[in-house]
Amino acid sequence: QVQLVESGGGSVQAGGSLRLSCAVSGRTLSNYAIGWFRQAPGKEREFVASINWRGGSTYYADSMKGRFTISRDNAKNTVSLQMDSLKPEDTAVYYCATRGVGRREYDYWGQGTQVTVSS
Repeated sequence: QVQLVESGGGSVQAGGSLRLSCAVSGRTLSNYAIGWFRQAPGKEREFVASINWRGGSTYYADSMKGRFTISRDNAKNTVSLQMDSLKPEDTAVYYCATRGVGRREYDYWGQGTQVTVSS
C-alpha cells in the first residue's frame, strides 16, 4: 500500500516561509520522482517542483524558481519543499505525488496540506 502524507502547511504572512514535508511509505523510490503540485480555489492544479530520487535532479516551475527549494532525505523516504518569500497568490492546497521516471502520469497522491498566505 503506497501512502503519501503531507505536513507542514499553515498560515503565514506575506514574505514568510514554510517547509512542507512529504513522507512516502510502501514504495522504494529509486526509480521514481516525487512532485509537488498545488491547487488554489477556482484554479487548475499547478506543477510546483519535482525531484528524481536516484540522482536528485530537480525541476521547478518558473514562478517558483528562486523561492522554492525541493530536496530529499533517502533515509526517511521524505521529500521537502522549502518555501520562502511567500506571496498571497501562493495560497493553495499543496499535494505531493509519485511518478515513474519514464512516465508522464503521477500514480499516487497525498491528501494535501493547506498553505495560506495573508497580505
